[in-house]
Amino acid sequence: MRWLGHKKWFAWTAARLAPLDAKVVRRSGGKFGLLGNYGLPQCLLTTTGRKSGQQRTVTLLYGTRAPDELVLIGSNFGQRHHPAWALNLEANPDCIFEVDDQPREMTARLVEDADEREAIWQLMYEIWPAYNAYRGRAGRDIKVFVLTPKT
Repeated sequence: MRWLGHKKWFAWTAARLAPLDAKVVRRSGGKFGLLGNYGLPQCLLTTTGRKSGQQRTVTLLYGTRAPDELVLIGSNFGQRHHPAWALNLEANPDCIFEVDDQPREMTARLVEDADEREAIWQLMYEIWPAYNAYRGRAGRDIKVFVLTPKT
């Protein structure tokens, strides 16, 4: 599965399946998804729409930096625009992070420090090597977030 992530057709298809995938993952309690999970760390992330105020849920890969520090990459499969969830987190950093039907209230922080960003990129490359291809294709500064428990 990891080699597919480098293919443009996979990124195109996955981007279009992503909204429906979140619904399938939620209904199955995280057991199934349209894109599969193939042993990859997958979560449901719920943000508040920056324009609508509505709750929006997406399926994402995530990394664990520490027990209470999770990381997300706003690659949008290498598309030229930022994913809506990343823009939503910038507008309102409160979110719900869910794995295995266990939701957790979290607060997101946009990572701006170059060294911290690079360390997170390295962690995420190990999880999903296609992030390298997405980074090269996107033509933009991809947003990187750290999530910590809401206090």
